[in-house]
Amino acid sequence: MIRQSWDETAAKRARIRGCLLGGAIGDALGNPIEFLSLGAIRETHGGEGVTTLVPDGSGVAGLVTDDTQMTLFTAEGLIRAHARSSSEGVEGSETAAVRHAYLRWLDTQNHPAPPPAQGTGDLDLVRTGWLRTQPWLYARRAPGNACLSGLTEEYVPAPRAPLDGTPGPVNPGSKGCGTVMRSAPFGLTGLDPRDCFELAARCAQITHGHPTGYYAAGALAAMVACLLDGESLEGATLRALELLARYPRHEETTAALRKAVDLAAEGDPTPEKAEWLGGGWVAEEALAIAVYSALAHTPAQRVHYGPGGEISYEPAPPRTPVQAALLLSVNHSGDSDSTGSICGNLLGAHHGDLRLPPSWLARIEGRGTIAELADDFASEFHRSVEPYEPYDDVVFPRDRYPLG
Repeated sequence: MIRQSWDETAAKRARIRGCLLGGAIGDALGNPIEFLSLGAIRETHGGEGVTTLVPDGSGVAGLVTDDTQMTLFTAEGLIRAHARSSSEGVEGSETAAVRHAYLRWLDTQNHPAPPPAQGTGDLDLVRTGWLRTQPWLYARRAPGNACLSGLTEEYVPAPRAPLDGTPGPVNPGSKGCGTVMRSAPFGLTGLDPRDCFELAARCAQITHGHPTGYYAAGALAAMVACLLDGESLEGATLRALELLARYPRHEETTAALRKAVDLAAEGDPTPEKAEWLGGGWVAEEALAIAVYSALAHTPAQRVHYGPGGEISYEPAPPRTPVQAALLLSVNHSGDSDSTGSICGNLLGAHHGDLRLPPSWLARIEGRGTIAELADDFASEFHRSVEPYEPYDDVVFPRDRYPLG
């Protein structure tokens, strides 16, 4: 358990909230336009594309997808593994606990409501905890095929398995973005960026075996870890590139990330430039588009005053730099919800929740649950120093986060 000062704890709590809530905002922005071409997006929503939360096919704005769902279950699995380690001294349970968490997510895709626990052993352990009882999570919104099929394989990566570029046994040819879009919470644990990288990369292999897929997940986790400690977006990206270089067969992930950095440095960001990085359907492209959007310096908002006192904005409607980056991350032909979610994770971990747009945040599905889970995560991993507080390994009631 790492004990921290009040200021450190408050900053990290804000960044953890920002990471999870920012990811949900990006997910909800991109959800209605996933699968649309840039031309179709502009034809439907105007020349700027989407400029705010818009309704999806169900007619409701602010709905999230499997990206946010799986991110929340990643966080829950890590809390339960850490609680077990603190309480029982059992190390190395993270990969098994995260897989159990993903099985709870799988229940949300296969059932209309929380199924009752039944049987013995793993099934009883899986169908426990408070997160799975949240009704809004029981919604199927285009989950990735590799995530669904991979969870039927019953594969638990070894906690210290080497990352040598060898394809994993589950979906060994798949490098879909389902690895990276769920992996931000690994970077929020307070571990060293390299440890965050390796834990995320191992857990990615629960469903995706291609090294590019699991290295992209590791790179995002490492970036989030750096941002949690107050590093800049640029510094966090360079640190991820340094880490990638240590692992065999990193080249595809590294090339995509370097291309994003170089493209952002050119300035004048546009959706067309974002599309040079791909569609975001595979892990390295999704990460690259998100990083490009977070790094690119969007033009400053200009205010024009007319002769009659009227005020106009360029671009319109008015937007903050965080809003501009999120909009850039989703207005492209491709996997808009995943690129938006990853970009939101990065921006939120950098700025904290205070700079997330309130008018968007207020409309996000499950906002209360997401904030509650973020606060639980911060309490489990980042406790402050209070001289009057006795040390207690048990933070939460055991039925909220059972061990494992």
